[in-house]
Amino acid sequence: MAQKPTFDYDVIVIGSGAGGSPAATVLARAGKKVAIIERGTFGGESPNWGDIPTGALLYTADVYYEAKTAAKFGLRTSTVGYNYPSLLAWKDTAIKRTGTGGNRSYYEKQGISVFTGSAHFLSPNEITVSRRHLSARKFLIASGSTWRDDHIPGLDEVAYHTPQTILSLKRPPKTLFVVGSGTTAMELAYLFSTFGSKVYVAETAGRILPEFDQEVGELIAADAKAQRGMNILTQTKLVAVQKDGIAKRVTYARGGQQHSVRVDEILIADDRLPTTDIGLENAGVAYTEHGIQVSEAMQTSARHIFAAGSVVDLQAQTHTILSHSRTAAHNLLHRNFIALDDTPRLTIAFTDPQIARTGLDEDDCLRRDLKITIALAPLTLTARSNITDRRSGFVKLISDKKGVLLGATIVAPGASDLMTGLSLAIRHGLTAKQLMSTPNCFVAWSEAVRIAAGKLAA
Repeated sequence: MAQKPTFDYDVIVIGSGAGGSPAATVLARAGKKVAIIERGTFGGESPNWGDIPTGALLYTADVYYEAKTAAKFGLRTSTVGYNYPSLLAWKDTAIKRTGTGGNRSYYEKQGISVFTGSAHFLSPNEITVSRRHLSARKFLIASGSTWRDDHIPGLDEVAYHTPQTILSLKRPPKTLFVVGSGTTAMELAYLFSTFGSKVYVAETAGRILPEFDQEVGELIAADAKAQRGMNILTQTKLVAVQKDGIAKRVTYARGGQQHSVRVDEILIADDRLPTTDIGLENAGVAYTEHGIQVSEAMQTSARHIFAAGSVVDLQAQTHTILSHSRTAAHNLLHRNFIALDDTPRLTIAFTDPQIARTGLDEDDCLRRDLKITIALAPLTLTARSNITDRRSGFVKLISDKKGVLLGATIVAPGASDLMTGLSLAIRHGLTAKQLMSTPNCFVAWSEAVRIAAGKLAA
């Protein structure tokens, strides 16, 4: 009788970000022998250069902008200012408070073996990392993604930033050219423009924030220009980047003409590439240029290997990736697999005002040929808008012909906090009439939700 193969570990997790870390913790607490491998900073993107540090600085930007523009309320604003090194110190404090940013010891305390370096599959059950060979019965690949930087002529000859490096600047640049206008690009554009940078945003599409409905991009573009002085360049293609003394010169084509602008810094934030250069072929794991292919159970084409995070879904935000990780952890532990359930899909942008979308948007419904009803309630219809002088924004709801809610988009201060209730309503098949009849606080932004629901239910 053949002996069963022995392995160094029950599970090896590749990547310590939101896709890998939660699963590794669950597996270790369930008594499995687990190793985690990280080639960069432990904790991955979210606590180190993503959600936490960006969110901390965006909060300071919001406070600063509110104070700077508060003269309309009768407040004295002549002495409002900021100290950027102190803002960066606050960012670092926020990272430390999460306890996961760069914290290798967290995993060791959980009984997880920790390895630093790039993992590479040698066979379906064996990898190499830093010249060490490790084997495991099962694997979770959460290797993440990187910002694409190979598509702009001349970029490799100048210094530039990605969202991973831009927050290391010691002071806001006088001029910043942002390539891309998705959620990350626009959040950083808002951050630096609030602290005085002259910001250019270049987008190949006809509107910014193409992952949201058209009204969203139009409103944010108008606000960005009027309130932050941004230059929004849609339908724009970058032609070349080159050195110009201590600065850089960006040449772009727009409207059939070429233009150039001299800038201090360039931020590349328009496209991501999945990190698949880890010997997946040797493990029998199928993938495409968009990432590793997985089932609803987060299982790859190799039955003992699962995958989670942006290496699977380049558009996934942290809350979705956490769902990936929880699903993968369960299925690595149990034979009765569960399917990923991240519906309704939630997308957030911490611009000013914030943007939140859940469920289907108008474009989704058109692609599916659904018969829908749409209602939009401007924030100006609420008492909160009148007492805060926040006039820009809306709540947009979509229902089917029976009034069942299918999707929602909110552009408003605190939109990210408002959206959870709408996600719950959509997830459980509530109707616009039920939403309208649910009491909402007066003098709160949620009043706009009730107004929009009332329009749908009428």
